[in-house]
Amino acid sequence: MVYVRMGPAPRKRGSNNEPMDPKNQQQPSPPQTQAMNPQRQQEPISSSSSITEAEVDTPTKDQPPSKTPLTPSKIWNYLNEDIKPTTFAEIQLTLLTFCIGLQDAVSFPDFHCFASNQTGNTVFLVLALILPEMDGEMFVTSNIGVALGFFLAAAYVTGQLGHLIGSRRRLYILLCNLVQTCLVFAAAVLQHTKGVEPQGFRTLLAIGFLATAAGSQVVVSRSLKMTEISTAMATAAWLDLVIDPDLMRVKNRGRNRRLAFLGSLVLGTLVGAVIFKRVGSAVALFVSAGGKGLVTGMWVMAEGEESRKRTGGGEKGEKEKGEAGVMV
Repeated sequence: MVYVRMGPAPRKRGSNNEPMDPKNQQQPSPPQTQAMNPQRQQEPISSSSSITEAEVDTPTKDQPPSKTPLTPSKIWNYLNEDIKPTTFAEIQLTLLTFCIGLQDAVSFPDFHCFASNQTGNTVFLVLALILPEMDGEMFVTSNIGVALGFFLAAAYVTGQLGHLIGSRRRLYILLCNLVQTCLVFAAAVLQHTKGVEPQGFRTLLAIGFLATAAGSQVVVSRSLKMTEISTAMATAAWLDLVIDPDLMRVKNRGRNRRLAFLGSLVLGTLVGAVIFKRVGSAVALFVSAGGKGLVTGMWVMAEGEESRKRTGGGEKGEKEKGEAGVMV
């Protein structure tokens, strides 16, 4: 057997039994200090790394919003809004009813026909066919025919244009009322400069102006979906008023509209009769034209809403949809 003598185990450097050489001992590295720019030290500490220009320019709640300038596109969009059937629009239709009362108060004494009341004109026209000897005493057949014909023609043109353009569009209503005002003013000028004649071309021209304005006005008023204020015919309003089941209810919008319409028509007729008796029919027509001009300006300030996209048969489709909803 071979015996091998084992020496003592070598000691590890840096162990507890033998201290390490101080030359070979590694010193801990001092903490690295970052040299900071003095200008950077003055910057405030924020949660975000950077601030965009949009955040800097955004106004605070305390600052009032900046007013955007009017541009042609904004004006055009405003004119293409639909007029809302609000209380302000009711006041405008009531004023137009007053103007119609002024016109009818002077048209029958001067021309022996009505400018807007086509019920009476229809009755007189039938009487003229059956009793021609009454022509010239109670009514004038030619005047009645012109009044009825121009009224229907104006209603047809205004209504069909409304279907194409939009019956509640602000620009359409403004133009219609402007034309009506000019027609009534032209009739007043004829009455003032040429005097009153029961028959003749000038008389037929004045009747045509008044009847055209009345027919267009009635169509425009119906487009606002306030049928209680037709601005001209009172028969249906009287009937709907007395048969209203909620006639005595405190809050009744339909009854209030009918009362305002009838009261305005009666008041306009009374004022027109007084003016006709004291200063003549021309002044009454000038007052009516001024009232219609005032309403024309009020349509600019009337509340509007965004116009619906109009396609072929759009209004008809909405009407059928509404009727279907009622049937359900």
